[in-house]
Amino acid sequence: MAGLRSGSGATTRARQRGHRAAVTLPTLLLLLLLTCCVRCSAAAATKPSNIILILADDQDVLLGGMTPMKKTKALIGDAGATFLNAFTVTPLCCPSRSSILTGQYPHNHEVRNNSLSGNCSSLQWQKGPESTAFPFYLNKQKYQTFFAGKYLNQYGKKDGDVGFVPPGWDQWHALVGNSQYYNYTLSVNGKEEKHGDSYEKDYFTDLITNRSLHFLDDRSPQHPFFLMLSPPAPHSPWTAAPQYQKEFADVKAPRDGSFDKLGKDKHWLLRQPVNPMPDSSLTFLDSAYRKRWQTLLSVDDMVELLVKKLESIKELDNTYIFYTSDNGYHTGQFSLPIDKRQLYEFDIRVPLMVRGPGIKPNQTLQAPVLNIDLAPTILDISGVNLSSVNVDGQSFLSQMAPSLRNGTVRPVFLVEYTGEGHPTTDPACPKLGPGLSQCFPDCVCEDAFNNTYACVRTLNKDHDLQYCEFADTESFVEVYNLVSDPHQLENVWKKMDPTFLQAMNQQLIKLQSCQGDSCRDIK
Repeated sequence: MAGLRSGSGATTRARQRGHRAAVTLPTLLLLLLLTCCVRCSAAAATKPSNIILILADDQDVLLGGMTPMKKTKALIGDAGATFLNAFTVTPLCCPSRSSILTGQYPHNHEVRNNSLSGNCSSLQWQKGPESTAFPFYLNKQKYQTFFAGKYLNQYGKKDGDVGFVPPGWDQWHALVGNSQYYNYTLSVNGKEEKHGDSYEKDYFTDLITNRSLHFLDDRSPQHPFFLMLSPPAPHSPWTAAPQYQKEFADVKAPRDGSFDKLGKDKHWLLRQPVNPMPDSSLTFLDSAYRKRWQTLLSVDDMVELLVKKLESIKELDNTYIFYTSDNGYHTGQFSLPIDKRQLYEFDIRVPLMVRGPGIKPNQTLQAPVLNIDLAPTILDISGVNLSSVNVDGQSFLSQMAPSLRNGTVRPVFLVEYTGEGHPTTDPACPKLGPGLSQCFPDCVCEDAFNNTYACVRTLNKDHDLQYCEFADTESFVEVYNLVSDPHQLENVWKKMDPTFLQAMNQQLIKLQSCQGDSCRDIK
């Protein structure tokens, strides 16, 4: 009996131990699960935000360039911040895009124009500024990076060829050369890929869209992503998708402001166009204006599809979407048919809208923002310490999301451009001699070697001014008070106090030699 009792006691204790073990195991599993959830939540909370940059080509903002983009305005602008005073620091594709990539003024990254001799995608650029452009830092921050579209005008044409993929890009689908919609060549991760004229297979804006959507499907959810999408629209040759080629049939280029106004008291290049413009020029520029709008409808579709994809993969609330252009454009202003490259507001102002975490919807912001501010803003979002990066621009995250950052607004900034010209006389314009480019049949030229200028642009609550100096034999100066003269019709240089002009000259000298902090500190 005693043995039985002893056995019963042992059995009971064993059962008690087993019962305690049975209770402890689920509890332990629950604790482990809770710990994992907390850690996973913490990891999700600390995961940097995703970023998408959509960069249009030659899209103006002053002449109605955003009018056809109803979806984009609703999905980005209305859902976030629209910047009313966004500028490029140089109104031409390659130097502007180089400024976007580096966050630097052209005098620092040294890309002067669209030519290889102007350092566009040259070996000097590749070995220097491009090697530490912002994608390089994003890649170090474990971002999954994707590029599709037009890159730089000379990319893949000579130096480096299509086999060269700039540092920082995981997926690379870059156009060789300048904007096209059909019959183009891509560098796809360093391998040549030729395209024809099939809308379904080749239309470039749609191809960029589709490949970006595939990238989002295939991404790793553990790491943030960065996409830079650079469609050809609305750059020439203005080939719209088939379904949009009859849109805006009655639209004409706006006739207000400086349209077909004589460029009196301006640099000689603005004094040479025929005024008033002949009917042939008006017909041409109206057609170009309509076609530009038509091409943008596919970009509008791109934005809609991207937002829907982000919603479906549950990343929309953790993604910043930037929409902007490399430069503005003109269609008939000061009797110049079509182009960019000029110092006036229509060429240097660009659209800029941003949505994302911490940005309240339906904001319209007045503070000036530059394209050299895009790189530091993107790096700021990614968590990079900006003091370790060589940029002339500054983050504008504080302006659109003040709850996330403190910041200051710059009172003045620089716009600079180096003109392009042919060494021989243009057959269309023998009377003007050599040194010109972008000439139309009626001998109106949009650029020249001495269309080289630098401007101080002042924009604050007290002033809205522009002071420009040309590097030419005339040492020509243009000054505009944009409060009283928003269309820059009157050059008031000769009416200004010499003391003011001297102060502007000294400020310009400082800006033209600034680098890094000194660019942001000039008052």
